[in-house]
Amino acid sequence: MGSVKDLQVTKKPTQTAMGIGKFVFSDRYSVFDWGEMPDHIDGKGAALCLMGAYCFEQLEKIGVKTHYRGLVDEKGKAVKVAELKQPSSVMEVCLVNVYKPQTSVANGKIMHDYSVYTKELKNCLIPLEIIYRNGLPEGSSVFKRLQQGKITLDDLGLDHYPAPGENLAKPIFDVSTKLEETDRYVAWAEAKKIAGLSEQELADVKALLLKADETITKVASNAGLKNEDGKIELAFDDKRKLMVVDVLGTLDECRFTYNGVHVSKEVARQFYKKTSWYNDLEQAKKTAEAKGIQDWKALCKSQPPKLDPKLKTIISEMYMAAANEMTNIKLFDTPKLAKVINEYKEYMGEKA
Repeated sequence: MGSVKDLQVTKKPTQTAMGIGKFVFSDRYSVFDWGEMPDHIDGKGAALCLMGAYCFEQLEKIGVKTHYRGLVDEKGKAVKVAELKQPSSVMEVCLVNVYKPQTSVANGKIMHDYSVYTKELKNCLIPLEIIYRNGLPEGSSVFKRLQQGKITLDDLGLDHYPAPGENLAKPIFDVSTKLEETDRYVAWAEAKKIAGLSEQELADVKALLLKADETITKVASNAGLKNEDGKIELAFDDKRKLMVVDVLGTLDECRFTYNGVHVSKEVARQFYKKTSWYNDLEQAKKTAEAKGIQDWKALCKSQPPKLDPKLKTIISEMYMAAANEMTNIKLFDTPKLAKVINEYKEYMGEKA
C-alpha cells in the first residue's frame, strides 16, 4: 500500500460500488517522499490509527461523509474509538478505485495524462493532496517555493513576505498532485483540470477542506497543540459525492506545534535535514527534474542513516502522548505530552 500503512482488501470496489478494506498502520515512517526509512518508531502505527479514527468520527458528527467504518478491536469487530479497550492499529474503510495518470517523457520533460478523470467518473480517488495552512512555521515548504520562484505572494493571497512562525489571518488553501513519482504543487486551475472537477465541485472541495481544518484544530487543542498546516485526501463515492478518505488529523498528515516546538513528523525531518543524505536527495531530485528522469531515488548517492536512538524514543512518546490527549482516552502507557516536549528541548539543547 505505502511506506507507512498496508491495505488488506476484503471486497474489491467495482465501477459502480465501493469495496471494503482494512488499513494496517505500521511503525514505519517516511520523509521527503523517500519511502520506508531504516528504522521503526514504537507505537506510531496504533497512535496514528487512533488519531485518524477520532478525527473521522468528529467530522461525521458535523455531517461530513468519510470512508471510515471503525477500528478493528481484539475480537476482529469494527468499533468506535470510545469502545476500544486497548490500542488498535487496524482501521476498516470503504474502498474506491485509484486511477494512476499515464506517464511519458517528451522533450526531456515528464508528462502526466489525466484524461481518465472526466466529470462523469464516480467511485474513485481524487488524484490530489488538498492542503490547508493556518500558520507558516519554520520548515514550511512555502518559504522554499517562494525563494525558488515556484509560487508568488499573489498565489498565496498574501500582501507581504511572510516570516517563519507567522500566524495567518485566514488559512491558505494549497494543492499538490497525489499519484506522481514526487508530489508536485499545482495552481487550483490546474488541479481542477487534472481531477475533472466542475466549478461547483471545486468550491465544495474548498468548503470541505475548511471544515476538516476547523475540526482538526479543535481536536489538536485537546492536547495543547496548534494546528499549523495539514493535508486531506478526497474521493468521489458511487454517486459522485465527495468524501474524506485515507486518514487525517495525525502527526504525519499535519504539522502541529506546542508553544512553538514541532510535534509531528517534522521532528524527524529536521534531524535528517542536517545529514549529508539530505543534500544528496535534494541534488537527485533537481537532476531528475532537469533531465526528465522519473526515478530520482536511483540518482541519490547515499542511503538515509538511522535516527539517533534517544530521539527515536522521544518521537515514539510524542506520537503516543498526542494520541492519548487529542482523543481524551488514555490507551498508551506513556508520559504526558508536556513532559515529552521538555525531553525533546533538552535533547536539542545537548545537540546545539
